[in-house]
Amino acid sequence: MAKAKQKTVLLVANGDLRLSANQNCWAKQDEMEKELASVVAELGAKIKRAHPYKPDEKHGFIASQREGMDVFAKIDRKAPIIIAEAVWQYSHHLLHGLISHQGPILTVANWSGTWPGLVGMLNLNGSLTKASVKYSTLWSENFGSDKSFQKKLRKWLETGEVTHRTGHVKKYKSKSAPAKTKKVAAKIAADLDKNKAIMGVFDEFCMGMYNAAIPDELLFQTGVFKEQLSQSALFAEMQTVTQKEAEEVYGWIKKKGFNFHFGRNGKTGLIKAQVIEQCKMYIAACRIGDRFGCDAIGIQYQQGLKDLCPASDLVEGMLNSTDRPPVKNAEGKIILKGETFPHFNEVDECCGLDALLTKRLHTALKQPVETTLHDIRWGDWDQSGTTKDYVWVFLISGSAPVEHHVGGWKGSHGYRQPAMYFPKGGSTLHGIAKPGEIVWSRIFIEDGKLKMDLGRAKVIELPKEETERRLNETTPQWPIMHAVTYGVSRDQMMARHKANHINVAYAHSAKDADKCLYAKAELAKQLGMEVSLCGTDAKGKLL
Repeated sequence: MAKAKQKTVLLVANGDLRLSANQNCWAKQDEMEKELASVVAELGAKIKRAHPYKPDEKHGFIASQREGMDVFAKIDRKAPIIIAEAVWQYSHHLLHGLISHQGPILTVANWSGTWPGLVGMLNLNGSLTKASVKYSTLWSENFGSDKSFQKKLRKWLETGEVTHRTGHVKKYKSKSAPAKTKKVAAKIAADLDKNKAIMGVFDEFCMGMYNAAIPDELLFQTGVFKEQLSQSALFAEMQTVTQKEAEEVYGWIKKKGFNFHFGRNGKTGLIKAQVIEQCKMYIAACRIGDRFGCDAIGIQYQQGLKDLCPASDLVEGMLNSTDRPPVKNAEGKIILKGETFPHFNEVDECCGLDALLTKRLHTALKQPVETTLHDIRWGDWDQSGTTKDYVWVFLISGSAPVEHHVGGWKGSHGYRQPAMYFPKGGSTLHGIAKPGEIVWSRIFIEDGKLKMDLGRAKVIELPKEETERRLNETTPQWPIMHAVTYGVSRDQMMARHKANHINVAYAHSAKDADKCLYAKAELAKQLGMEVSLCGTDAKGKLL
C-alpha cells in the first residue's frame, strides 16, 4: 500500500452511559481499534488514543458528557481525529468537542451486528449533520483486506476529507406525484394547518440522540406541536392502574396467542410480574396521551425510568398495533378504538412526526396504518442462497406492531430484555417481519431545515436457519425485518442516511407503495420540508 505522509491521528472511543453495557462491549471495541491501528500504520500514520483504558471500570470508553469535555479540553483542536465505534454510543458525550474541533474528523465503524456500532455511528453522523459540523465517515467488514476502505482512509489521511457517491438521491418535484395523491396530501396539510396535532414527549433527548430532537420552531411549520410530558408522571399514573385492569390486558394478550417465554429468576429471565407492570404502563400511557389530546407519544425510558420499572417496548409495540387491548379513559370511552396510538421509540421526534403523518396518509389511501421505526442494525448477503440481493437487518428493541409480524399475535414472542440494558427486565415484542412491499423514510435536520428522504423496499422471507444466524449476530430477543432496498446499495445507504433509525410502513402492493411514497413526499413538501427520493421502484425505475 502507498504510504501517506507520516502523521499522528488521535482516536476517541465513545460509549454508553450504562457501565454494564460498556463492560460487555469493550472486547469487541478493543479488537476493532487494534485492526484499525494496524491499517493506519501500514498507511504510514500512527494512531494515538486520546484517553486511556480505565482498569477500575474495565473499559476504555468515554462514558459521560463531563468525561468527554475533560478529554477534549486536552486535545489539540487542529489534530486529525477518528471516532471509532463498535458499540452503541451517546453522541452528546462528544458533540461539544467535535463542534469546537478544527481538524479533520472521521467517524469509523466495523461492519458487524454483534453490538450496535453501526447504529451508534449513524446516530453520531446525524447529530453532527444537525450541528453543522463537517466530518467524513467510513465503514468496513474487514479493515485489513478491504482495498476500497483502505483507499478512502488513505485519502482522508492525506487530505482530511473523503466523500461517497450518492447518485441514487434526487430532489423531489411535485410534478412527479399523481394528481390524486396531491389532493390527499393537500387535504391532510390543510387539516394540520387548521386543527394542529400534538406529539406527547415523555422526556426529550434519549441516550444522547441530539439528532432526534426537533427544535420547536422547525416543527411549527408542520402544524404539529409538542406536549412536554414527564416520565415521572407516567410512573405515577401507573400506580393508579389497578391489578384487575392490568390482568385484563395480560389476559387479552394471552388469549390472542402471544408467546411469553417465562423464566424463574427475574434478574435474568422474564417473569409475569414484569409483564403486569408493562400492562400498567400501557394503560397509563394511553390515558395520559388521551388526556392531553396527543396524536402520537414517545417514551424516553432508557434513563431514569429503567431504574424504576420494566422496559417499555412491549407497551410500544401494542400502541403501534391496530389490534391491541382496549383501554378506557375517565369517561368510560375506549381510547382510539380500532386504531393505533402511534409511538416513537426512544422518543425520536423525527420518527414521531413521520409516524403521525403516515397514519393520516395511509388512512386516507386505505393502506395499512401500522408503522414503526427500526435501527439500521447491520446487513449481509443471504448465506442460504434464497436471494442474490443484499439483505438488511432492520432491528429494534420491541416497538414493532404485531401486524408487521408473520402470524400476528400468534407468531410473536415475549423474551426478557437483555439485563445489561434493562435491569428491571420486561418483555420484548419479538417477531419476524412478514414479506411485503414497504416505504422507508427518515426525517432529519440539516442546514437548519427539516428534510425527508424516502425510498422503496421489499421485506423478504428467509429460511429459519438464516434468520436465526442473523438474530444471533445481533440481539435475538428483538423483532427483525429482512429488507431489500430498491436501487440503494449498502454503501449508498450508509453514505446518505443521517440517523440510527429508519421508519417503515407496509402497503398492499408495489403499486400502492409507490402511491404512498409520492403522497408522503408531497405532504412533506407542503409542510415545508426539503424532500429527496432515493433509489428506484420495484421494477428498477428511478423514483
